[in-house]
Amino acid sequence: MDLSALKERAQAKPGAPSGAATANVVVVTEANFEAEVLQRSMQVPVVVALASARSEPSLALTETFARLAAEDNGTWVLAKVDVDSNMRIAQAFGVQSIPTIVAVAAGQPLADLQGPQPEPQLREWISAILRAVEGKLSGAAEQPAAEDPRFTAAEQALEDGDLEGAVAAYEAILAAEPGNTEAKTALRHVAFLGRAEALAPNVVEQANADRSNIDLQLEAADAEMFDQQPEAAFGRLIDAIKRTAGDDRTRLRTRLLELFELFDPAEPVVVAARRKLALALY
Repeated sequence: MDLSALKERAQAKPGAPSGAATANVVVVTEANFEAEVLQRSMQVPVVVALASARSEPSLALTETFARLAAEDNGTWVLAKVDVDSNMRIAQAFGVQSIPTIVAVAAGQPLADLQGPQPEPQLREWISAILRAVEGKLSGAAEQPAAEDPRFTAAEQALEDGDLEGAVAAYEAILAAEPGNTEAKTALRHVAFLGRAEALAPNVVEQANADRSNIDLQLEAADAEMFDQQPEAAFGRLIDAIKRTAGDDRTRLRTRLLELFELFDPAEPVVVAARRKLALALY
């Protein structure tokens, strides 16, 4: 798998798994993925725990790894990722189920685990990773540079589920720095999360049953995006654009462009969807 696509530092919600970050445990988002996973894995193995706040087993497994990381005192680092809010990371690792654990060394995936595992098996797995990279990496990771406290406050609000607080924090950054691209990207992610949290659980089925309802098509596309199905979300909106005109078409196109902005514009799924949009419009 190619992890280089995540080197663009697009701001996103921090991982939901509980527990404070330490020198050996870090919450990873798309914003700090390059520094905390790719770059740090040049020094020590990074165990990426892909979990979800909706899955108690995945949170429990993540906390077990956090305790093991503390016990091992810097020989490896745990990176906690909330897959619900960091879809691009989950896609890069090809996550099919949660929890998924991936060990990264020298910038590349080395081994993975899926599903809950007993602690002795986890310890054995980690020991095998450490043996495999022995003498091949540069050693203990340096402490990461201090983060911008304004972004730290915004990310903490997101982690606490305070979307309004996060919006206010990012808007304050933009008021002081109108050209701050990280804050602009973060606001787009927060807007998407706000819409996704309000969705009915069966909105996709409702939209499929009534394809003439524009509101349902917009909501269903958000639901599919939240479920890490960007191709389905893009396709739904493009199909609706083909069937509509006037204000309805404008609404659909505007939402589609907003969803494009959640991704690196060079990602194949976005490039393909933009091509299909152009054909649908002209």
